[in-house]
Amino acid sequence: MDIADLLVNALREATGPTAIAYALAAIGLNIHFGLTGLINMGQAGFMLIGAYGFAISTIAGLPLLVALLIAVLAAIAFALLLGFPTIKLRGDYLAIVTIAAAEIVRYIGRSVALNDITGGSQGLLGNTFKHTFQDASPFPDGVVSLGPITLPMNQSNSWWLRIAGWALVALACFMVYLLIRSPWGRVLKGIREDEDAVRALGKNVYSYKMQALVLGGVLGALGGIVFVLASSVQPDSLGRPVTFNTWTILLLGGAATVFGPVLGSILFWAALVLVRGVLRGVVPESVLSSPQIEPLGFVLVGITLALLIVFRPQGILGDKKELAING
Repeated sequence: MDIADLLVNALREATGPTAIAYALAAIGLNIHFGLTGLINMGQAGFMLIGAYGFAISTIAGLPLLVALLIAVLAAIAFALLLGFPTIKLRGDYLAIVTIAAAEIVRYIGRSVALNDITGGSQGLLGNTFKHTFQDASPFPDGVVSLGPITLPMNQSNSWWLRIAGWALVALACFMVYLLIRSPWGRVLKGIREDEDAVRALGKNVYSYKMQALVLGGVLGALGGIVFVLASSVQPDSLGRPVTFNTWTILLLGGAATVFGPVLGSILFWAALVLVRGVLRGVVPESVLSSPQIEPLGFVLVGITLALLIVFRPQGILGDKKELAING
């Protein structure tokens, strides 16, 4: 087991497109849960909506910005369609509805009847929709080394995608920073703590919840776009485990914080690579094969995170007094 290579791989994963995508999705979930108290268990559905919206629009020949706009509009439409009949639900009921909605999106994407549009269970190949983003790169082609990491500048898992993705994460964090300190954000916090009291003050709780659902969903859709720009659009790759991982990342970093979702995503993916790498180095192949180590890595990371939630429920950056759920 080469420790140096293991650390480099962990750094690559912690700063890569997957970590970026999950950070964006967790920031959106932070608006839902951390600020508003909405238990959304279907964030993967918003990610898949964004991925399909962007990929299908690009394949149809639309330019990059138009495809991004369509993906955002699709996420808004999904949020409105999901929220209008269900946003008044609380707790477990909303969780059940949102996870069901995400599964509906996934099964629609897998539908044989939509093979010509979504690619069915096989999905959409990356080389059919990545070209507009890669062509927008201001950097020349080639391979560039930055510290211990060497990557192509403009291919799928590239410096260009990392630069654009982390810039998007920075903008999302800045937006959350402004929202938390705005009157709008304070109303959301009030809804999270006691929506009946906020309603008694004359605020339209229903409208504020819808706005939070839409905004968090759009960030989830942007995360889905980053996720597929590094690979391809596969409906099963954005299923229930993605939502569960996003919740883990949010709670790890700290809900209702600005940088908690980002820190949580970085630590989660770095820890996963380190755990799997150590297991491959110390566990003989005759005991556990490489395919068996993959899920075991999730198990061990999950146990560690569960212990963290038990002994520090507010997360790494969170304030225990901030959320009533932790009181």
